[in-house]
Amino acid sequence: MDLIFDKIHELKAGLAWQEQFNKLWPAYEKWFLSESLSARQTYLSGLRALKLHMPELVPTYETLCELAGGSDLAARFLSFYRPPPYLSGCSQAVWLGDEPMLVRNYDYSPELSDGIILDSAWNGKRVIATSDGMWGVVDGMNEAGLALSLTFGGRRVVGDGFGVPLILRYILEFCDTTKEAISVLRRVPCHMAYNITCVDRSGDFITVYLSPDREIVITDTRVATNHQESVEWHQHARATGTVERERFLLRRLTMHEEPADKFIAAFLKPPLYSTNFSKGFGTLYTSVYWPARGIAETYWPGAVWQHSFDNPTNESRLIRYPDHSIPSGTYAHTGG
Repeated sequence: MDLIFDKIHELKAGLAWQEQFNKLWPAYEKWFLSESLSARQTYLSGLRALKLHMPELVPTYETLCELAGGSDLAARFLSFYRPPPYLSGCSQAVWLGDEPMLVRNYDYSPELSDGIILDSAWNGKRVIATSDGMWGVVDGMNEAGLALSLTFGGRRVVGDGFGVPLILRYILEFCDTTKEAISVLRRVPCHMAYNITCVDRSGDFITVYLSPDREIVITDTRVATNHQESVEWHQHARATGTVERERFLLRRLTMHEEPADKFIAAFLKPPLYSTNFSKGFGTLYTSVYWPARGIAETYWPGAVWQHSFDNPTNESRLIRYPDHSIPSGTYAHTGG
């Protein structure tokens, strides 16, 4: 399957964001209604939740709702409050060498990915982030030098709260440091189990385990895969190799020091790199964030794409993913 990744530089949400919304909305509408409309929150409940937990985001939310056409259904969707459940794979780690670096693999289905890297300044702070739900974030960095990413936490519980990509957006829009990010993660409810790894320009890092039915757990580990303190969903753990990936990363970080390029290269090969696209857990890309320099990179086997606050661009890349029956190899093709 082919997936086009679009890098969009638009400081204030406008025509470029609206064009992407119009392109992606039919698929998101189908997903949003997959459990019936009655299973979703009302527009008013989503707006109230935003005003209570992330009030600074409300003006941006209202702007996006207007750009999306102002429909009740789109407004419900864009609030990210109590959305349908969704799963992903993913591996992430903080490397602390000459300067801090966050590396992550995003394992998901190409059919379900936005394919958007958005360079924006919606609330005055520049943010470069990989989009989900057209304004949520699965990984990203802001100009203050705060980088973060998420992995699924390996628990099936679903509760009251926001889809985690919007929480990450909120952090990047309004936080400068890892300590400030922790404060947000403590108080904003998340509707499913997720692991958030943050590192800032100073090298201060954390991994936080979020769950809708438990208090958050703040750890000093530099690695997160798809379980939290222990494996609870064994079938998912076996399917994604979460324990094996965690052990592999921990060994690389603790048994010996290696240069950044070798650490990044490890994410482009098994056991971290996955071609399990038939089950929705193939590696769509590898993101690398350098908070001290304000540089982000997107990797595929055989290709790298650099992003910088100092050199904003609008570009596209065509990435060809293998059929699940094809052995692993180099599948990235650049263009545009």
